[in-house]
Amino acid sequence: LRGTLATHVSDAQCGFKAIRADVAARLLPLVEDTGWFFDTELLVLAERAGLRIAEVPVDWVDDPDSRVHIVSTARADLAGIVRMWRAFTTGRLPLADLRAQIGRGPLVEPTLDGVPTGLVGQLVRFAAIGAVSTLAYLAIFVGLRHTMDPQPANLVALAVTAVANTAANRRLTFGIRGRGGAATAQFQGLLVFALGLALTSGTLAALNVWDPHAHRLVELTFLVAANLAATLLRFVLFRAWVFRTRTPRAGRATAAVVPDLEVSAR
Repeated sequence: LRGTLATHVSDAQCGFKAIRADVAARLLPLVEDTGWFFDTELLVLAERAGLRIAEVPVDWVDDPDSRVHIVSTARADLAGIVRMWRAFTTGRLPLADLRAQIGRGPLVEPTLDGVPTGLVGQLVRFAAIGAVSTLAYLAIFVGLRHTMDPQPANLVALAVTAVANTAANRRLTFGIRGRGGAATAQFQGLLVFALGLALTSGTLAALNVWDPHAHRLVELTFLVAANLAATLLRFVLFRAWVFRTRTPRAGRATAAVVPDLEVSAR
Protein backbone atom coordinates (compact mmCIF):
# COMPACT_ATOMS: atom_id res chain seq x y z
CA LEU A 1 0.00 0.00 0.00
CA ARG A 2 2.80 2.42 0.86
CA GLY A 3 4.64 1.68 -2.36
CA THR A 4 1.71 1.69 -4.78
CA LEU A 5 -0.77 4.16 -3.29
CA ALA A 6 1.63 6.30 -1.22
CA THR A 7 -0.34 5.90 2.00
CA HIS A 8 1.13 6.36 5.48
CA VAL A 9 -1.37 4.26 7.44
CA SER A 10 0.42 1.42 9.24
CA ASP A 11 -2.57 -0.92 9.70
CA ALA A 12 -5.33 -0.40 7.15
CA GLN A 13 -7.40 -3.49 8.02
CA CYS A 14 -7.74 -3.30 11.77
CA GLY A 15 -11.42 -3.82 12.58
CA PHE A 16 -11.96 -0.53 14.43
CA LYS A 17 -12.78 2.63 12.52
CA ALA A 18 -14.36 5.90 13.62
CA ILE A 19 -15.39 8.63 11.20
CA ARG A 20 -17.48 11.79 11.40
CA ALA A 21 -20.90 11.42 9.79
CA ASP A 22 -20.59 14.46 7.52
CA VAL A 23 -17.22 13.23 6.22
CA ALA A 24 -18.57 9.71 5.78
CA ALA A 25 -21.43 11.10 3.68
CA ARG A 26 -18.88 12.55 1.26
CA LEU A 27 -16.42 9.63 1.12
CA LEU A 28 -18.56 6.50 1.28
CA PRO A 29 -20.29 7.03 -2.12
CA LEU A 30 -16.81 6.97 -3.71
CA VAL A 31 -15.82 3.66 -2.11
CA GLU A 32 -16.46 0.85 -4.61
CA ASP A 33 -15.27 -2.24 -2.72
CA THR A 34 -17.77 -4.16 -0.57
CA GLY A 35 -15.37 -6.76 0.82
CA TRP A 36 -12.13 -6.80 2.80
CA PHE A 37 -10.64 -3.90 0.85
CA PHE A 38 -13.48 -1.55 1.85
CA ASP A 39 -11.79 0.08 4.84
CA THR A 40 -8.43 0.30 3.07
CA GLU A 41 -10.07 2.15 0.19
CA LEU A 42 -11.80 4.49 2.65
CA LEU A 43 -8.51 5.34 4.37
CA VAL A 44 -6.63 5.96 1.14
CA LEU A 45 -9.39 8.24 -0.15
CA ALA A 46 -9.44 10.14 3.14
CA GLU A 47 -5.69 10.61 3.06
CA ARG A 48 -5.70 11.79 -0.56
CA ALA A 49 -8.55 14.19 0.27
CA GLY A 50 -6.39 15.88 2.92
CA LEU A 51 -8.31 14.69 5.99
CA ARG A 52 -6.69 14.17 9.38
CA ILE A 53 -6.14 10.50 10.21
CA ALA A 54 -5.16 9.36 13.70
CA GLU A 55 -4.05 5.82 14.55
CA VAL A 56 -4.88 4.89 18.13
CA PRO A 57 -3.58 1.72 19.87
CA VAL A 58 -6.31 -0.68 21.02
CA ASP A 59 -6.39 -3.92 23.01
CA TRP A 60 -7.21 -6.85 20.76
CA VAL A 61 -8.69 -10.13 21.95
CA ASP A 62 -8.15 -12.65 19.17
CA ASP A 63 -10.73 -15.25 18.22
CA PRO A 64 -8.80 -18.52 17.66
CA ASP A 65 -11.59 -19.75 15.36
CA SER A 66 -11.41 -16.68 13.12
CA ARG A 67 -11.08 -17.67 9.46
CA VAL A 68 -10.02 -15.91 6.29
CA HIS A 69 -9.26 -17.16 2.78
CA ILE A 70 -5.74 -15.82 2.31
CA VAL A 71 -5.38 -16.30 -1.46
CA SER A 72 -8.75 -14.88 -2.48
CA THR A 73 -8.40 -11.97 -0.02
CA ALA A 74 -4.91 -11.12 -1.27
CA ARG A 75 -6.08 -11.34 -4.88
CA ALA A 76 -9.02 -9.02 -4.15
CA ASP A 77 -6.74 -6.56 -2.36
CA LEU A 78 -4.29 -6.48 -5.28
CA ALA A 79 -7.20 -5.90 -7.67
CA GLY A 80 -8.37 -3.04 -5.45
CA ILE A 81 -4.90 -1.48 -5.43
CA VAL A 82 -4.73 -1.63 -9.24
CA ARG A 83 -8.22 -0.13 -9.57
CA MET A 84 -7.42 2.76 -7.21
CA TRP A 85 -4.03 3.38 -8.84
CA ARG A 86 -5.70 3.64 -12.23
CA ALA A 87 -8.39 5.93 -10.84
CA PHE A 88 -5.76 8.27 -9.38
CA THR A 89 -3.58 8.31 -12.48
CA THR A 90 -6.51 8.94 -14.84
CA GLY A 91 -8.10 11.59 -12.61
CA ARG A 92 -11.39 9.68 -12.37
CA LEU A 93 -11.82 10.46 -8.65
CA PRO A 94 -12.76 14.07 -7.73
CA LEU A 95 -9.85 14.58 -5.31
CA ALA A 96 -9.49 18.28 -6.05
CA ASP A 97 -13.16 18.91 -5.25
CA LEU A 98 -12.93 16.85 -2.05
CA ARG A 99 -9.90 18.77 -0.87
CA ALA A 100 -11.53 22.08 -1.68
CA GLN A 101 -14.72 21.22 0.20
CA ILE A 102 -13.69 19.06 3.17
CA GLY A 103 -9.88 18.91 3.13
CA ARG A 104 -7.37 20.90 5.15
CA GLY A 105 -5.14 22.24 2.43
CA PRO A 106 -4.68 22.75 -1.30
CA LEU A 107 -4.26 19.69 -3.47
CA VAL A 108 -0.56 19.01 -3.97
CA GLU A 109 0.02 16.06 -6.25
CA PRO A 110 3.32 14.15 -5.90
CA THR A 111 4.61 15.07 -9.36
CA LEU A 112 7.96 15.96 -10.83
CA ASP A 113 8.72 19.64 -11.36
CA GLY A 114 7.23 20.77 -14.64
CA VAL A 115 5.51 17.44 -15.32
CA PRO A 116 1.70 17.66 -15.69
CA THR A 117 -0.42 15.58 -13.33
CA GLY A 118 -1.06 12.07 -14.62
CA LEU A 119 1.50 12.29 -17.43
CA VAL A 120 3.90 9.74 -15.95
CA GLY A 121 1.18 7.12 -15.49
CA GLN A 122 -0.11 7.72 -18.99
CA LEU A 123 3.38 7.32 -20.42
CA VAL A 124 3.89 4.01 -18.62
CA ARG A 125 0.60 2.55 -19.85
CA PHE A 126 1.08 3.97 -23.36
CA ALA A 127 4.58 2.48 -23.52
CA ALA A 128 3.30 -0.96 -22.45
CA ILE A 129 0.53 -0.89 -25.08
CA GLY A 130 3.01 0.43 -27.63
CA ALA A 131 5.42 -2.44 -26.93
CA VAL A 132 2.69 -5.02 -27.50
CA SER A 133 1.52 -3.18 -30.64
CA THR A 134 5.05 -3.01 -32.02
CA LEU A 135 5.60 -6.73 -31.50
CA ALA A 136 2.28 -7.46 -33.22
CA TYR A 137 3.17 -5.08 -36.05
CA LEU A 138 6.58 -6.68 -36.62
CA ALA A 139 5.10 -10.19 -36.53
CA ILE A 140 2.47 -9.26 -39.13
CA PHE A 141 5.00 -7.40 -41.29
CA VAL A 142 7.48 -10.30 -41.29
CA GLY A 143 4.68 -12.75 -42.09
CA LEU A 144 3.42 -10.66 -45.00
CA ARG A 145 6.86 -10.03 -46.47
CA HIS A 146 6.89 -13.60 -47.79
CA THR A 147 4.12 -12.68 -50.24
CA MET A 148 4.15 -8.85 -50.38
CA ASP A 149 6.48 -5.99 -51.13
CA PRO A 150 7.55 -3.90 -48.09
CA GLN A 151 5.16 -0.96 -48.69
CA PRO A 152 1.88 -2.94 -48.82
CA ALA A 153 3.09 -5.20 -46.00
CA ASN A 154 3.77 -2.09 -43.89
CA LEU A 155 0.32 -0.67 -44.71
CA VAL A 156 -1.54 -3.85 -43.72
CA ALA A 157 0.50 -4.37 -40.54
CA LEU A 158 -0.06 -0.79 -39.40
CA ALA A 159 -3.78 -0.85 -40.25
CA VAL A 160 -4.37 -4.07 -38.31
CA THR A 161 -2.64 -2.80 -35.17
CA ALA A 162 -3.86 0.83 -35.33
CA VAL A 163 -7.51 0.14 -34.41
CA ALA A 164 -6.61 -2.14 -31.50
CA ASN A 165 -3.98 0.33 -30.30
CA THR A 166 -6.43 3.24 -30.29
CA ALA A 167 -9.07 1.21 -28.42
CA ALA A 168 -6.54 0.01 -25.82
CA ASN A 169 -5.16 3.50 -25.21
CA ARG A 170 -8.66 4.96 -24.99
CA ARG A 171 -9.58 2.59 -22.17
CA LEU A 172 -6.30 1.88 -20.38
CA THR A 173 -4.09 4.92 -20.89
CA PHE A 174 -6.67 7.71 -20.76
CA GLY A 175 -9.39 5.94 -18.73
CA ILE A 176 -12.26 6.57 -21.16
CA ARG A 177 -15.05 3.98 -21.07
CA GLY A 178 -18.36 3.50 -22.80
CA ARG A 179 -19.29 3.84 -26.44
CA GLY A 180 -19.74 7.58 -26.42
CA GLY A 181 -17.14 9.19 -28.66
CA ALA A 182 -15.55 5.85 -29.57
CA ALA A 183 -16.25 6.24 -33.30
CA THR A 184 -14.84 9.78 -33.32
CA ALA A 185 -11.77 8.60 -31.44
CA GLN A 186 -11.22 5.80 -33.96
CA PHE A 187 -11.55 8.26 -36.86
CA GLN A 188 -9.06 10.61 -35.25
CA GLY A 189 -6.85 7.63 -34.46
CA LEU A 190 -6.87 6.68 -38.14
CA LEU A 191 -5.68 10.19 -39.02
CA VAL A 192 -2.87 9.75 -36.51
CA PHE A 193 -2.23 6.35 -38.09
CA ALA A 194 -1.94 8.05 -41.49
CA LEU A 195 0.84 10.27 -40.14
CA GLY A 196 2.61 7.21 -38.78
CA LEU A 197 2.16 5.48 -42.11
CA ALA A 198 3.69 8.46 -43.93
CA LEU A 199 6.65 8.41 -41.57
CA THR A 200 7.33 4.67 -41.85
CA SER A 201 6.63 4.57 -45.59
CA GLY A 202 8.94 7.51 -46.12
CA THR A 203 11.62 5.69 -44.17
CA LEU A 204 11.22 2.60 -46.37
CA ALA A 205 11.32 4.73 -49.51
CA ALA A 206 14.48 6.51 -48.33
CA LEU A 207 16.10 3.17 -47.50
CA ASN A 208 15.22 1.84 -50.95
CA VAL A 209 16.89 4.86 -52.59
CA TRP A 210 19.94 4.53 -50.36
CA ASP A 211 20.27 0.73 -50.73
CA PRO A 212 17.79 -0.99 -53.07
CA HIS A 213 19.03 -4.40 -51.95
CA ALA A 214 19.17 -3.79 -48.20
CA HIS A 215 19.15 -6.89 -45.98
CA ARG A 216 15.87 -7.73 -44.24
CA LEU A 217 17.48 -7.06 -40.83
CA VAL A 218 18.50 -3.55 -41.95
CA GLU A 219 14.96 -2.98 -43.19
CA LEU A 220 13.52 -4.02 -39.80
CA THR A 221 16.03 -1.81 -37.95
CA PHE A 222 14.97 1.24 -39.93
CA LEU A 223 11.31 0.38 -39.40
CA VAL A 224 11.76 0.04 -35.63
CA ALA A 225 13.40 3.48 -35.49
CA ALA A 226 10.62 4.99 -37.61
CA ASN A 227 7.99 3.33 -35.43
CA LEU A 228 9.57 4.77 -32.28
CA ALA A 229 9.30 8.24 -33.78
CA ALA A 230 5.73 7.53 -34.90
CA THR A 231 4.89 6.27 -31.40
CA LEU A 232 6.12 9.49 -29.79
CA LEU A 233 4.08 11.50 -32.29
CA ARG A 234 1.03 9.31 -31.60
CA PHE A 235 1.24 9.85 -27.84
CA VAL A 236 1.49 13.63 -28.23
CA LEU A 237 -1.52 13.70 -30.57
CA PHE A 238 -3.53 11.26 -28.43
CA ARG A 239 -3.00 13.35 -25.30
CA ALA A 240 -3.38 16.78 -26.89
CA TRP A 241 -6.12 16.03 -29.43
CA VAL A 242 -7.81 12.62 -29.58
CA PHE A 243 -8.23 12.02 -25.83
CA ARG A 244 -7.58 15.52 -24.50
CA THR A 245 -8.92 16.23 -21.03
CA ARG A 246 -11.75 18.72 -20.82
CA THR A 247 -11.18 20.89 -17.79
CA PRO A 248 -14.30 20.79 -15.59
CA ARG A 249 -15.76 23.90 -14.05
CA ALA A 250 -14.51 24.45 -10.53
CA GLY A 251 -16.94 23.54 -7.76
CA ARG A 252 -17.80 25.84 -4.88
CA ALA A 253 -15.76 25.32 -1.71
CA THR A 254 -17.42 25.25 1.70
CA ALA A 255 -14.76 26.90 3.81
CA ALA A 256 -16.79 26.68 7.00
CA VAL A 257 -16.48 22.88 7.14
CA VAL A 258 -13.80 21.68 9.56
CA PRO A 259 -13.51 17.94 8.94
CA ASP A 260 -12.12 15.24 11.17
CA LEU A 261 -11.58 11.62 10.29
CA GLU A 262 -10.11 9.56 13.09
CA VAL A 263 -9.22 5.92 12.63
CA SER A 264 -8.03 3.52 15.29
CA ALA A 265 -5.54 0.81 14.48
CA ARG A 266 -3.77 -2.09 16.15
